[in-house]
Amino acid sequence: MEELLKILSEVKPGVDFEKETALIDDGILDSLDIITILSEIFNEFDITVPTNNIVPENFNSAKAIYAMIEELENNQ
Repeated sequence: MEELLKILSEVKPGVDFEKETALIDDGILDSLDIITILSEIFNEFDITVPTNNIVPENFNSAKAIYAMIEELENNQ
């Protein structure tokens, strides 16, 4: 989780990613941010996120993003 929080804080400094639960719904993250995050997830975790996983509920919080990463790691 620490690696993910570091990635998120580099993409969007100043956001409390440990508490925020509406990153997409509130417009905190936009499509370019998501692309950057996907690229960093690939670099850090060696995981390609399938397009069917790129949905708002998977990116509304750091916890949701991390749960998606763990699920993808377990399915590799």
